[in-house]
Amino acid sequence: MTRETPFAVVIRRMLDAWIQTSPEQPAAAVEIYGGVLDMLGIKMRLTVFRIEGDDPLEWSIKVIRHSGFTSRVLPINKIFSDGRIGDFKDRRYMDEAVIPRLREVLERQQPATELVKTKLFGVNLGYDRILLPQKNVRRPEWVISSTYAQFLLSPPERREKLDVADEAIVQLLIEGASAKEIAATLGSSHRTVEHRLEKMKVRYGARNTVHLVAMLIATHIDTLSPRGRDANAIHPAIATEAEH
Repeated sequence: MTRETPFAVVIRRMLDAWIQTSPEQPAAAVEIYGGVLDMLGIKMRLTVFRIEGDDPLEWSIKVIRHSGFTSRVLPINKIFSDGRIGDFKDRRYMDEAVIPRLREVLERQQPATELVKTKLFGVNLGYDRILLPQKNVRRPEWVISSTYAQFLLSPPERREKLDVADEAIVQLLIEGASAKEIAATLGSSHRTVEHRLEKMKVRYGARNTVHLVAMLIATHIDTLSPRGRDANAIHPAIATEAEH
């Protein structure tokens, strides 16, 4: 039997509460998220978008629970603060990763769960997200957004073209091999591998080998689609509710 992840439990609890609401008697957002606040882990955050008018730039963001996730790359909790969507500092992020999906769930009045791969201020990030719109015979007045951070990676400031030997080292490094294991696999000396790694750290501006691996992974992720999400992913409980 597969054990649910903590975020899956949060999603299920909110879906259960959402299913019990009625369009004829629109619920307040707190009726949906109130029961999960104590369940939110360090990598989870919860936000409510207030929908007023037709211009999404005028819709507002209300942070209900910040995540405890900290990073030297991005001060997430400072970036995501209360205010208008139109005042958010990275408009491209809102235009690509947030506004289109808000429009979709508002139109369908159905929740959506997805893996989002996008950029924020040039930094690659990925997170699981659920969007829950208010049931309303008119247009929903709010959408709950809860996320679970997966990765936050800063790509190198400059692109570097690697030769065949470095490409092989990089591939093995990303797979978790140590310098000694890489040397044995490639039939090279441990010292040669270490020397090449040191040169790559300098070229990429990496502080250590772990930082180098993160940068190399970020460079790979950077080649993916900017939205990179599982479109219209619907939780089984939603599909069941929609049939009734």
